[in-house]
Amino acid sequence: MGTVCVEIAVRDDLRLLDALDSLGAQTRRPDRVLIAAAADTPESLLERARHRLTGIPVDAVRFSGGVVDARAGALALLRDDTTVFLDADERAPPEWLARIVQPVETGAAAFAGGPTRPWRAPTTSIERYSVLLEESIYSDLVPQRVAYVPLQNTAWRTSVLRSLGFDPRIPYAEDHDLESRAARSGARGVYLPDAYVFHDRSGEASFLGWARKRYRYLVAMAMSLMKNGELRGRLGERRRPVPHPLRFVESAMKPFALVHASIRWRRVRRQPVAAVDVPPE
Repeated sequence: MGTVCVEIAVRDDLRLLDALDSLGAQTRRPDRVLIAAAADTPESLLERARHRLTGIPVDAVRFSGGVVDARAGALALLRDDTTVFLDADERAPPEWLARIVQPVETGAAAFAGGPTRPWRAPTTSIERYSVLLEESIYSDLVPQRVAYVPLQNTAWRTSVLRSLGFDPRIPYAEDHDLESRAARSGARGVYLPDAYVFHDRSGEASFLGWARKRYRYLVAMAMSLMKNGELRGRLGERRRPVPHPLRFVESAMKPFALVHASIRWRRVRRQPVAAVDVPPE
């Protein structure tokens, strides 16, 4: 077995400490934890995080911009054989890390992803929709094409991850863009239903906040589909509708998001993507 780094992206979220606690309870403990923090993450939270675990080095680094910028900036700091992504609002059961890294470490795959489960029963309409939407993604989309697996529960051969990098022109859907390019390059990805983490959605209480976040993602996802030549295929997909009224709100947003994405992609598509300065193997 090689070395494993778990990277947690965070933006001013106290649930980071619970995520770290779950890493400390793993049967396969990480060799290192890297916290990629957005610019507005308080130093007091990062200082608590640095001393949260016993026997596992924790590096907490703040980057300019938001969580996506932090994730891209942290790429230059990755040096372990395998890199695993976890989000600050997730908690991992004890067997999670051993399960998610297994196909990467054995050479069976270049990257692997697992699903999320709700940390607790949803208490609001927005939480219920989010849970049902995630269940739909993992039951309908991901088994057909692993490029749809969200980044926050994935393991990567670090050399593959560094060679692909992140495209700053595709914010908020960087996982789909990364995994689409990985598949096109010949890197094999696998989906592991048993390598699940718990997702704490307790902060999703505002309808306007949810709508803004969801619209932003729809725009970015459409940009990634355009970039990777997959938009026509995605528009032709037939999925079971999510059994919740908010699906009608999302359906109403999609045409506007598609137009917005088309305008944005035409504006940025010819911008050069800077190479990431990464350490040698």
